[in-house]
Amino acid sequence: MARQDTYRGIIVSEPTVMLGKLIIAGTRITVELILELLSGGATVEDILSDYPHLTREGINAVLAFAADALQSDRAYPLVQAS
Repeated sequence: MARQDTYRGIIVSEPTVMLGKLIIAGTRITVELILELLSGGATVEDILSDYPHLTREGINAVLAFAADALQSDRAYPLVQAS
């Protein structure tokens, strides 16, 4: 299965919901929020507990979408700490 199949129909943008930001279909929960929660240390189980109407499939779709969105020929240099 192609990674795109993981999020097709699950990650959507609706102009009247959350100002058109990417959301998990059927919710007002943005892709951005899920990524912020995960990067802040929340586990998938924490998120599912806090947002019981979400599914593991929805969170996996966010991660698959983010991976595809970041995949490109462009390099993002990191600034090294001194």
